[in-house]
Amino acid sequence: MLLAQDPVNAFLDYPAVEVPSAATGPLAGLTMAVKDLYDVAGYPTGVGHPLKRAESDIKTVTAPAVQVLLDAGARFVGKVHTDEFAYSMNGENFHYGTPINVRAPGRIPGGSSSGSAAAVSAGLVDFALGTDTGGSVRAPASYNGLIGLRPTHGRIDISRVAPLAESFDTVGWFARDIDTFTRVGDVLLGADVAGPPLTRFLVGDDIHALLLGELEEAAVRSATPRIAAHLTPAGAVIVSPDGLAAWRMIFRTMQAYEAWQANGEWITSRNPVFGPGVRERFEWASHVSREDYEAAAQRRAQVRERLDGLLGDDTVLAIPTTPGIAPERGRDGDELESYRNRALAMTCTASLTGLPQISLPLAEHEGCPLGVSLIAPRGRDKALIKLAARILAG
Repeated sequence: MLLAQDPVNAFLDYPAVEVPSAATGPLAGLTMAVKDLYDVAGYPTGVGHPLKRAESDIKTVTAPAVQVLLDAGARFVGKVHTDEFAYSMNGENFHYGTPINVRAPGRIPGGSSSGSAAAVSAGLVDFALGTDTGGSVRAPASYNGLIGLRPTHGRIDISRVAPLAESFDTVGWFARDIDTFTRVGDVLLGADVAGPPLTRFLVGDDIHALLLGELEEAAVRSATPRIAAHLTPAGAVIVSPDGLAAWRMIFRTMQAYEAWQANGEWITSRNPVFGPGVRERFEWASHVSREDYEAAAQRRAQVRERLDGLLGDDTVLAIPTTPGIAPERGRDGDELESYRNRALAMTCTASLTGLPQISLPLAEHEGCPLGVSLIAPRGRDKALIKLAARILAG
């Protein structure tokens, strides 16, 4: 890394190689960190696993999503930790340890974009790139008190980024303040699709029901007046008529199949050591059949149709980002896996539909951040960020 110190274990110990950036531009003066899934010229791409790191060549070409930020004047200061192969939402890497969540001491940073969130939350960089497949930007944003976006799927070029599940993988980013967040979005996103102003919001009652308890519910509901000051309440809905557990299984099946297609050959040939959770998920993924995948894909199309119908072109869905504040570090595997399943049932809506979801630091519980999210119609990412700016301004 190119910083003097890293008190939160966010960065990998790669040699400090300067990466050229433009002297001027809309991001001049801002520093950034990049999740170690992205190719950056002068660095290996280790995807959170020491064997992958050892086998990686030194990249000579930078991922387009990183390069466009460099060309806009942002200064790269290092690559940051990820869960192994990005196949976790915890941020507790078996090989490299756990970045420190300065906003919730003693609790996990969330993953898989753990280092990205920790570095921004600790003030080590102005913003950081992560990726979001099943919640890997949204969960850390919630746990670390940050703004984080999962954009419309396919909106931002994700080439030269190690894949987990390509039909879900997205480029996302974190910032502490909405002005910085907006500047980055203006560079990455391009123009929105045409549409009317976002004027209404629905509350997803079944997603709210996945919160851990009444106190978390009260914390999230406390943000409603801030949202209602800028949008007309349009009532509450059951987002998934089939049940969110069923939607989670659609996501889990498709993600697992795609993850094995992307990584299974390497795993079979190398027999690498994986940490708890990641090991079991890849083992399960190895048994998902093409028929399972295709059946899930058919159901996914129905989920997309459901959400497009709910939102139309002027409505957003307001939901909690995660079931609660960041879990305590060192929880046992079964307890954490149960929490993960609950979290995935909340985050799978945007993942399955490919809709943009922004997590905002609008709630707090036990002195720790708890994110509140807005999901917008497809392709309306910049309109969603502008709406978020108004809400955060009060």
